[in-house]
Amino acid sequence: MREIRGKQHRGEQHRARCTPRAAALDYARRGWPVLPGVGTGLDGRCLCGQSGCPAPVVHPGTPELLAATADPSMIQWWWEARPAAPVLLATGGAAPCALSLPLATGRRALRTLDRLGPRTGPVLATPDRLTLLVAPYTLAELGETLCDLLDEQVADAPAAEGGTPGRLPASLRFHGPGGYVTLPPSWTGAGRVGWLRAPGPAQRPHRLPAAEHVLQALVAAERLAPGGRSSGRQA
Repeated sequence: MREIRGKQHRGEQHRARCTPRAAALDYARRGWPVLPGVGTGLDGRCLCGQSGCPAPVVHPGTPELLAATADPSMIQWWWEARPAAPVLLATGGAAPCALSLPLATGRRALRTLDRLGPRTGPVLATPDRLTLLVAPYTLAELGETLCDLLDEQVADAPAAEGGTPGRLPASLRFHGPGGYVTLPPSWTGAGRVGWLRAPGPAQRPHRLPAAEHVLQALVAAERLAPGGRSSGRQA
């Protein structure tokens, strides 16, 4: 009986750590600014009330609620009022930014990243997309990187692939300054958000890769794919 009660207690502790409020507090300890997002109904539609919402769940629950924070007292207050609210990371500034891809394209990109480098940071997964957290960047830095990718061959691509640069996936999304990313244990219209590659402990967080290096590897992944973009295929 003691063993059963012990297991029940550990299970309750695990569930407590997996609540949105507990997760939001853990992210705050990493210095990540968070805020509650809009939830979804049983039909998966955003509860903001906007017909055809372009970003279901991935925006603040209240229009006035724009200032994300790592302040634990504010986070406690927010999630006491809305215990099931999704957890949003406000990207940019000193916080991580992100790049997201459709699931199949993202898995292929991860394999290329693992083979060519750089080392990936935390990776989020929903049933239809993967999101890679990257080091903070400014819009000017992103623009410069994208311009360079138009003119330069990817340095990490194998020589056998020739000198024709690949292209970034057309379905790539950037989550930079002023954006939001949904963090576990939240739900979106596509389903549950989880960690495919979880961040390390708050005391020893993973170093985030530079967006420039990840984008270069994404170009390489597209080139290495069967019938890749460099041969004219549009995925």
